[in-house]
Formats: sequence, structure tokens, C-alpha cells
Amino acid sequence: MATLKEFEEALREHGMNMALALLERLRKRDRATRTVKPARRLTGQKMTPDLARAILDLHASTGMTQQEIAFKVGVNQGRVNEVIKRGKWLSDDPHAPEAVARDKAIARMRGDPRPRKAARPAKSARGTKEPAAPRKGTSQGQLAFGDL
Repeated sequence: MATLKEFEEALREHGMNMALALLERLRKRDRATRTVKPARRLTGQKMTPDLARAILDLHASTGMTQQEIAFKVGVNQGRVNEVIKRGKWLSDDPHAPEAVARDKAIARMRGDPRPRKAARPAKSARGTKEPAAPRKGTSQGQLAFGDL
């Protein structure tokens, strides 16, 4: 399959100036009618309880699909599904799991360092710090073909 550039070069090689003029006229027409279309969805739309209620209202009052609702309100379809199926984002609680996850993601995007929890060594029954021993009777070997 030839590209448009290759097609144009072939027309030049064969001296088809009328076809080249027609091609140029079509290009000018396309440039004149070309528009910049808006993005399919707004980027960075913050999920809020008000937006979640609007999603539920649209879902209850219209026959729109989740994808259509997502496009209309400016979020992705997964967020719409979370609101409809699990009732996420309906409260303004800053300690809700979705709010905490959002705040962590925002901090990561800003490059803020996040505190990491230090791994704690396992304690034995006597309360001293010792490495955990494997349980008796459990094998961590590989499965053989005949095991299944």
C-alpha cells in the first residue's frame, strides 16, 4: 500500500500536473474545514459527592449507559461503575478509602515522598525477635505433573 507522499511523487514522475493540482485543491479544502474537536472527556475531573449524586441521578432518570454518563460528566466509565454499583464517593468523609487513595495518588503525582512502613521482624512465643520458622507439614516444593 502506497502512502499519500509516495502517490504524489509518482504523479510528479509521470508528469500528471492536473492530478497534482487537484490533489492540492483537495488539501486546501480539507485545511479550511478542519476543526479542533474537544477532548472526549475532561482530564483531571475530581470525583466529589455532588458529582456522584449527579451520576446516580442520570443513571436513574435516563436510559444512558455508563460510558455515556462518563462522557457527559467528564470521568471514566470505571468511576461511574463504582458509584452505581458500590455507592462510592457519596459521603464527604476524608477518611473513606477512595478519598485516601485519591490523596495518595495526588501526592505521588506531585512527587511528595510518602512514608514507608518498616518491615517488622516476627516475634516468637517468648516475645524475642527471631526469624519465623516454616510450619511443619507444609511443603513449599514444586507441583509434579501427577499431583493434579
